[in-house]
Amino acid sequence: MSNSPDLLLRIVGPPFTDVQQGQLLPESSNLLDVFDDGSVRIYSGKVEYGQGIRNSFARTVAAILNVPVDSVEVVLGDTSLVPWDRGTVASASTRTVGMQLVRAARTAAKLLPAIADEDISGRDEPMIVEVDPTIEGPEPDLIEGAARIDGPDRVTGRTTFASDFEVEGTTYGKIIRPQVAGSRPVRVDSARAEQVAGFISVVTHGDLVGVVADSPIAVKKVADSVRVQWVETYSDASDFNLPLRLKEHAGEVVDLASDGNIDSAKPASSREWSNVYYAPYIANAQMEPSSATAKWDGDSLTVWCAHRAPFTERETLAQELAVTTSQIRVISLDVGGSFGTKSASVSVEAAQLARAVGKPVKVSYTREEEFRTSTVRPAALIEIESSVDSNGRINTWDYIAYHAGENAFRGRRGAETPYKAAATRVRVAVSESPLAHGSYRSLGGAVNHFAREVHIDRMARDSGIDPADFRSANLDSPRHFRVLEKVVEDSKWTQREKKDGIGFGLAVGFDAGSYVAQVARVDTSGNVIRVTDVWTAFDCGQIFNPEGIINQVEGAVVMGIGSALWEEVEFDGRGVLSTGFDSYRVPRISDVPNMHISIIDDPSNTPSGAGEPGIVPISAAIANAVSDALAIDVDRLPLQPLV
Repeated sequence: MSNSPDLLLRIVGPPFTDVQQGQLLPESSNLLDVFDDGSVRIYSGKVEYGQGIRNSFARTVAAILNVPVDSVEVVLGDTSLVPWDRGTVASASTRTVGMQLVRAARTAAKLLPAIADEDISGRDEPMIVEVDPTIEGPEPDLIEGAARIDGPDRVTGRTTFASDFEVEGTTYGKIIRPQVAGSRPVRVDSARAEQVAGFISVVTHGDLVGVVADSPIAVKKVADSVRVQWVETYSDASDFNLPLRLKEHAGEVVDLASDGNIDSAKPASSREWSNVYYAPYIANAQMEPSSATAKWDGDSLTVWCAHRAPFTERETLAQELAVTTSQIRVISLDVGGSFGTKSASVSVEAAQLARAVGKPVKVSYTREEEFRTSTVRPAALIEIESSVDSNGRINTWDYIAYHAGENAFRGRRGAETPYKAAATRVRVAVSESPLAHGSYRSLGGAVNHFAREVHIDRMARDSGIDPADFRSANLDSPRHFRVLEKVVEDSKWTQREKKDGIGFGLAVGFDAGSYVAQVARVDTSGNVIRVTDVWTAFDCGQIFNPEGIINQVEGAVVMGIGSALWEEVEFDGRGVLSTGFDSYRVPRISDVPNMHISIIDDPSNTPSGAGEPGIVPISAAIANAVSDALAIDVDRLPLQPLV
């Protein structure tokens, strides 16, 4: 006899429709379940990779339903159980799924009193109701001073990440990779490998060469014993010639904004600027290298992985394995960092090996593999021509960016200017990319903000106008002006110290619906740049979880310090040369500055993104602080060695 509680009430969302095919998707539409013991289960296609959505979802629903938070279970990222979701991207969890769960909880709160008055002892089926998108009800309480519900498991090591996960009978796979990226195998000699204790199989599938063994130690020995002859293909691209290549290999230039005529407006200019800016490829460099476990049951496949978009992962698996999505279940476990990418190939590789040997197979990348195979944030070359009139107002703004990679959306994010001008033109082009490119925190937003905000500072300095005053006079949004005013106040900008080697830099930004302004203080003594303080004013609309927002801003600032000061993927015709943290510098705990964060709560605006906006202005703020400290112009990243 089962002791599990009976389902009392289920709140579902509307059916999901494939926009391109116009067909209903076979996904669950369950949003929220209430059981007869008072427990609650909520469902989301989002995944948890440190941003705290499990905590905020659970606490928000618990507050609306007035139940203990430990009675709320959160199911994330299981394609067989949760509604379809495009992925945990664009800082959208709270402003999309979070608000949907608020409405689902309000719908449940409205129905539960009536259900409680009924005699439910004889009920055979639960009540199933579609969420009311217009319903008003209890506001979720601010989540302040409460420990994260998943915090203890994380700090004590009980959280199961993909690299920890195993099923009964798990075997271990490893891919044998060429020294030169893109090489093809023409001969595989496995004679010695077959003699290694624990050997199970050598698998070849197209250009894939992999091995399977019965333990992690054995699979490494087996892989080391396989000899592969490769046909190598070299590229003439490298990190040295990339800036020039980006413009030479650009595709169609797309107009994002065109307001007024640049040529007609120029005669009214009193001063003009023409500058070029460059940001290199950088790695996502997440803490957990990619890992996946695949298990076939006849023609059905289950994959346990660490992907931020399990439904997208399922689609990729279906295409690569020539099966339908209905045959695949993807379960995304807690993710040990992502910032926009997790290798999509690891799930496919695990599935191919598992199908070949008829056993569950786990593939875990080494740190070197992660650096060599993962996607990188696209590099970009940006040209800006601008001018001001005699009153210090922007007269013309002509911006063109060349972002590596064919995904135009990445490069367009953050390219449009928040500054008003008599004539504005913003253009973006995609360029041929020598490296596999992908998403990164804010996509191209941080790169576009770097170029724009450094250029704005240059215009202000050359015009003899304080950078804060110049921005105030030219910004075109009240919310931009509000965060600028707040950060100027918090940082005591007008009273900032004037001392050799000390610099202060300012930048503003917009991303994922949120507004941000930052001031950085740098110390350049000893021929090294040290970011000592960062002030941030942040407006993401209505606030549910202020502590979570602060955590996200702090993480974004630290991550942005890395891209500003050190991070650059080095590569040549053989492939990526930066293959570990010994050759790829990221921020360390000693690099973390004093953080001063002010959150502007604005209930008149719906919640907007918190995970990414904090990174978009920080590189520019640091670069502007270095310019202030050393009286030099900055036009490229990273800034170390000292520009």
